[in-house]
Amino acid sequence: MQKMTPSYLASAVAISLALAFPVHAAGNASAAVVKEAPLRAHLAFLASDVLEGRGTGQRGADLTVAYLEAQAQALGLKPGNGSSFRQSVMIAGVKTDAAASTLALQAGGQALPIRFGDDWVFAPGDATATHAFDNELVFVGYGITAPDEQWNDFKGLDLKGKVLVMMVNDPQPSAEQPNRFNGKGLTYYGRWTYKFEEARRQGAAGVLLIHTTPSASYGWSVIQNSWSGVERFQLAAGTLGSPLQGWMTDATAQALFKAAGQDLDALRAAAERKDFKPVTLAAKLTGTMQAAVRKVEQFNVAAVVPGTDPKLKDEVVIYSAHWDHLGKQGEGKDVIFNGAVDNASGTAALLAMAQEAIHAPAKRSQMFLWVAAEEQGLLGSAAYAAAPLWPLAKTAANLNLDSLNFVGATRDIGTQGSERTELGMLAASTAKAMGMRIADAEPDLAGGYFRSDHFNFAKNGVPAFSIESGRDYIKDVAAAKAKASAYGPRYHQVSDEYDASWDLSGMVQTAQYTLNLGRVIANGAKLPEWKAGDAFAQPRNRR
Repeated sequence: MQKMTPSYLASAVAISLALAFPVHAAGNASAAVVKEAPLRAHLAFLASDVLEGRGTGQRGADLTVAYLEAQAQALGLKPGNGSSFRQSVMIAGVKTDAAASTLALQAGGQALPIRFGDDWVFAPGDATATHAFDNELVFVGYGITAPDEQWNDFKGLDLKGKVLVMMVNDPQPSAEQPNRFNGKGLTYYGRWTYKFEEARRQGAAGVLLIHTTPSASYGWSVIQNSWSGVERFQLAAGTLGSPLQGWMTDATAQALFKAAGQDLDALRAAAERKDFKPVTLAAKLTGTMQAAVRKVEQFNVAAVVPGTDPKLKDEVVIYSAHWDHLGKQGEGKDVIFNGAVDNASGTAALLAMAQEAIHAPAKRSQMFLWVAAEEQGLLGSAAYAAAPLWPLAKTAANLNLDSLNFVGATRDIGTQGSERTELGMLAASTAKAMGMRIADAEPDLAGGYFRSDHFNFAKNGVPAFSIESGRDYIKDVAAAKAKASAYGPRYHQVSDEYDASWDLSGMVQTAQYTLNLGRVIANGAKLPEWKAGDAFAQPRNRR
């Protein structure tokens, strides 16, 4: 019996995958060639002022859904929800009334002189209009309970009715444990969504996250644009959050801890150790919080290209992109957050892909899914995963598109997260067939794998990842890199607008790659699987 060395085993796995998912099994490639003209036309319209930034609960959202529905009908796609292209997503809209609220952080017998928006932000997490607080503050480090890491920041303390103060991100690697919490890469324990979920599980009255740009991976302006003076949203059904959810700046936290007789930096250092215990602060949250609360109905849009195989057509590959952005906010000359890159680009790409897929169906069915309210916490995809239009057990994969390449064609393509499943090798072989390669892996410092809609599929056991822009530009490399870097300050700003001079060859390339990979999966002999031991493998294996 021949010994299975790692290299031999890898080769055997590659051969078995090649037999199960032949790259050229996608059929006539020329019949499914994504074209730039329709992609550009959709992008220009979706990012125009006509759709008013596609804001959740706003007029622009209704117009966007109507547009997507009309385009799906015009292409000849089949409705994904019975006779309808729409899937209802019931959402609670919450807008903090800062002027009517009297909330204060009290320490040392005095209220901190802080201002809503500039220094801290807050909103109800349970869709309730009025709350009164007189609650102790407790610093709980990273606010993580992670049995897989033998980590517990709460140490059995009863935190019911407390307001928890937490750090963003997760424990950093140490000399003794360089790989704890995925080393330099962020785990889901580090995401703000996890922090809010854990505060609810602890029975807390509220949670305040301490913002720093390095730990959050974005500046305070992103928090302001999402929390200050704008309506926020949460799913109206299911488990609600803590009465108060919010953020504070690092300067505010420093002042609070100093007034409470504590050294924040020393406590931060202590929170990097497993033996950290929660610290009750000589401080309180007092006063009332007022908010306007309403229920709104938004929609995911789902359209299907039926499969051709009598048996495999009952299984599906899902291509997804979120259609929403931040809509109209604030006052001034320009109040429309057009969201051209984020995510009119992915929304338009799906339309251009569907236009070609309808002419060259695969063995399995293919769903084009435009989800709502991603900017509000992946709400549309969470609603889909909770009530899927296609059984998750028969969902082969989810390939998600968000913020595509508007700079130019590249020699590489980003597939971070694909390596967790058999999709990793399929992604590489599909790239090779297109004369490309997979972009070099980098530590996921910002937790990107947990911040896009594919994550709601992944945590429910469906192999899923987002396909991202490459960085190895083919033409005008220096200029291309400068153009890509210049987008950073435009992220979630009114300046994320469509530019007719954009070279969309890279966007078309990404859309084509996604469609090619999806067709390989849709024509494969078996459903892709998670790698043994992956955190998300168990839900799929149980079905």
